[in-house]
Amino acid sequence: MFVIPPYVRFALIALCLIGGIALWATLGVWYGIFFVLTGLILLAGYIFLGTIAPAAQAFQTQDINKAEQILNLTAKPEWLYGPNRGNYYLLRGNIALSREDLKTAEEWIKKAEQMNLGATEGAMVNLQLCQFEYRRRNFNAAKKYLKKVKEAKITIPQFKEQIDMMDQALKQSGQVKAAQRRGGGAQNTGGYGGKRRRPRTR
Repeated sequence: MFVIPPYVRFALIALCLIGGIALWATLGVWYGIFFVLTGLILLAGYIFLGTIAPAAQAFQTQDINKAEQILNLTAKPEWLYGPNRGNYYLLRGNIALSREDLKTAEEWIKKAEQMNLGATEGAMVNLQLCQFEYRRRNFNAAKKYLKKVKEAKITIPQFKEQIDMMDQALKQSGQVKAAQRRGGGAQNTGGYGGKRRRPRTR
């Protein structure tokens, strides 16, 4: 997909609007209208789409600092249309996650969860929230998120591999808890029934 770099977009917006208005004023409407409309379309794209696409490209190449710098050029994230705003939050979360700032990452990803994301992005959000709950050993909540991930039926091989790894980790955690309960129950029973009364002292 062709992505216009942010600074190139800003230059084109200024050139089209200023040049178009100048032509409009000096030569007439039909000489400048095309440039003005082009500038307005580019401006609308910036307002409603932000700089997420070029930031995502930088993130995919592991250039985290560049991705964050480009994302910071989105002046008003609240003006982004629904799914794109969710992608903005998700990318913010992934940047924080890459820096091992788990608290900030979870805050951004929970914001993304509230947005109307596509199937793939929504599954990514649920998988990451599943991992956060797993780290907290809140296994029931993690299983609920993982169930949502599976229901999305994403076929990307790398993504399916992460799902399988998380599934295995949760199954093992369940087995450990079950073993602990059995062991704890035996201990409690033995302790309760195995107590001896001290002989009365005379």
